Parts: sequence; structure tokens; C-alpha cells
Amino acid sequence: MNRDLTVGKPESVLWRFCLPLFGSIVFQQLYNIADSLVAGKFVGENALAAVGNSYEITLIFIAFAFGCNIGCSVIVSQLFGAKDYCRMKTAVHTAMVSSAVLCALLMLLGLFGSRLLLEWINTPAEILDDSQLYLDIYIWGLPFMFFYNIATGIFSALGDSRTPFFFLAVSSLSNIGMDIWFVTAFHMGVAGVAWATFLCQGVSCVLAVGVVFRRLSRIRHQGKTALFSGQIFKNFAIIAIPSILQQSFISIGNILIQSIINSFGTSVMAGYSAAVKLNNLVVTSFTTLGNGISNYTAQNLGAGKLDRIRQGFRAGLRLVWILCVPLVLLYLLGGRFLLYLFMDEPTAQALKTGLLFLRILSPFYFVVSAKLAADGILRGAELMKPFMAATFTDLFLRVVLAFALSRFLGSLGIWCAWPIGWSVSTVLSILFYRRGPWNERKAAKEAL
Repeated sequence: MNRDLTVGKPESVLWRFCLPLFGSIVFQQLYNIADSLVAGKFVGENALAAVGNSYEITLIFIAFAFGCNIGCSVIVSQLFGAKDYCRMKTAVHTAMVSSAVLCALLMLLGLFGSRLLLEWINTPAEILDDSQLYLDIYIWGLPFMFFYNIATGIFSALGDSRTPFFFLAVSSLSNIGMDIWFVTAFHMGVAGVAWATFLCQGVSCVLAVGVVFRRLSRIRHQGKTALFSGQIFKNFAIIAIPSILQQSFISIGNILIQSIINSFGTSVMAGYSAAVKLNNLVVTSFTTLGNGISNYTAQNLGAGKLDRIRQGFRAGLRLVWILCVPLVLLYLLGGRFLLYLFMDEPTAQALKTGLLFLRILSPFYFVVSAKLAADGILRGAELMKPFMAATFTDLFLRVVLAFALSRFLGSLGIWCAWPIGWSVSTVLSILFYRRGPWNERKAAKEAL
């Protein structure tokens, strides 16, 4: 169901739109969590370390798909808000063609360079082969991931956050079942969890793209839609490229951090692998809520309703902080239980590592969620330079401090780098938001 986000009480509209997005990303993260959970429980600690080690590289590919999702979603949102349905459909076609070319290039690079990347991040010899096997199978499934992300971006642009939720709920639960089935019944090891993800993502992609085109065919308009538009591609790239760079550099930063972690041994790697999945579940969920705020911003920007953008930020901030409360308490009080879900008879070092990571980072979810809400406004308004400045500040601080502090504090120093980077970049994002044109209008009104 398509929904106009430019009418109605901003808080009610945004909450109804964003909460299904939050549920969707929880199920999306179950794909990765299920892989680690099954690998750790049914194969062993080395398998958990191999999946977690490969995961940092898969985040680079996810970054490109995420950027295409955001670029398509913001442009389509603006055209939908402006009721320019002909160009909106052209934007959809342009995004799909562009994403297909990008995906093909990434597959070539990934298939021929995966082992080199794994060796570059100091992957221990005992998990190198399993890491490469998981990564290679994952790369063959990139077209499914790319086109599924484009489809969900279009759904969000049309104000529909429920359809992606239903797709992800079914496919993620199916993925858990297939993970266990392939590993326990067919004894496929790490390959089993990778093939389960491949198949479930493939089915959900085909269904999502089919529903998107059927939904678009029902929207009537004047004129003929084009397969590709150079101008729309330029607008798409203006949003997508900074988003890709943001996520890619974050992923590269995480790979650099992973290379430091790998030097502490397999047990620390396994504990970090389990804990970082739980951390990424939260951060990625808030990022997705930020994407919802971007769609809300873009539709209202297209409709020329700047006052609603400021109201939307306040509503979004209340939403993410309310969600932070149970998540922080869960990780602080129930972290040990959650880590046991991933590891069967973990070593003391692995468990200690995971608990320390969660206890240091989780209180700062209140901070990083505020940054991601402000980033959602900046991205939806195409204010990409300040958005990138805040993001790269976070990345730079986390990587540099991880290297520096680990020399004196060991792995503890790595975990301490996260909150510092989050805090500084949050201040920047909120300052940039406050300089936006919506607040300029507020200042002009107050001056009258």
C-alpha cells in the first residue's frame, strides 16, 4: 500500500512508517546472525570465527547495495512527493540498470580477489579456507542482494514499509531453518550456512521485484517512461555515491580493526564475532530508521513542506531513544545469555571478550541513534557533504584510536574507540542538521 508522508500528524505518520522498517531490519540481520549462530553451535568455534571474519568483507558489498537503495529511495521519494509519476518510474528503471552494472563489476572483483583480502586482514591459517568458501558463495548471491535492496528502497519511497517486513520475516525464518537443516542433515559445514542464505535471498528478491513492478503498473501518469535517464542517473549518483563511500569506508575501517583483532587469536575473534553481530543488529536497525526519516524528508521536500521536516526529526529522535531503552538493558543484563546462543561451550576468553564489548558499547546507543536520525534528515535533503564529514570523522577516530589504544590496553582499547568516534560525530551531525533550510525558515518566522 502506497502512503503519502506529506499529510497527517508528523509523529504519527513517521512512527507508523518507521516501526515496520525496524522490524524489517531485525529480520534482515537474522540472516547474518543465523549464519554465525548455526556455525558456532553446530560446527564449532573455528567455523564461527570464519563466518565472522568473512562478514567484515561482505559488509563492503552490502555498502554498495545499501548506497543504491538510498539513492533510488530518495530520488523516487522526491518525485512521488511531487506527484511526478512518469519521471518516478524512469528513476526506478535507471536505478535498476545502474545497479546491475555495478553488481557485475563487484562480482568479478570479489571472485578473483577474495583470498587476497582474507590474507590481507591476517586471517589465521586454520580458518582461511572456510572463510574463502563462505565468501565465494556469498558473492554469487550478490545480484539477489542488490535487486532486493532496490525493491525495498522503492517500497519505502512509496511510503510502504509493511511489504518489505513481510518478505523479510518469512525469508529470515526460512533461512534459520535451512541453515540448521543443511548443517545437521547434510553436514555441509560453513558452506551449508552460505548456501541457505543464497537460496532464501534469491526467493525473496524475485518475489519483491515482481511485487514492485506490479505496484508501479497501477500508478497512472501522462507521458512515456524511459529505460534510462542521464539526468536522473546523475541525481541518483549524487545520493548513492556518498552513501556507498560512507558504508564502504566504514567497512574498510572495520576490516582494519578486524586485522588488529585477528592478532589476538581465535578466541578473541570468536567473542568479537558474536558480539559485533549483536551490536550491528542495533546500529543497522537505527540506520534503517534513519533511512525511513530520509524518505519522510525527501517526500516533504518534494512537496515543499519544510516545517514538517523539523517536526519529523523530533519525532524520529523520540522513537530511537524509546527503542534504545530495552536494547541497552538487554545487552547489559542479558549479554551472557545472548552470547551463548552463538557459541557452544565457548572458551573463557571468547565469552569475556564478547561481554566486555557489549558492556562498553551498548550505553552509547543513545548517542549513535541521535546521529543516525540527524543523518537521515541530511541525506533525504541531499546535504551529502556535511553527512560525509560527520561519518568520516567517526570512522577516522575509531580506526586511529583502535590502533593506538590497543598498543597499551590490548583488545580493551579497540572497544573503547567506538564510543569516542560515535560521540564526536554525533555532535557534528546535529550541528549540521541545525543549519538546514528548515531551521532557517523557523528563524525567519520568529524574526517577523
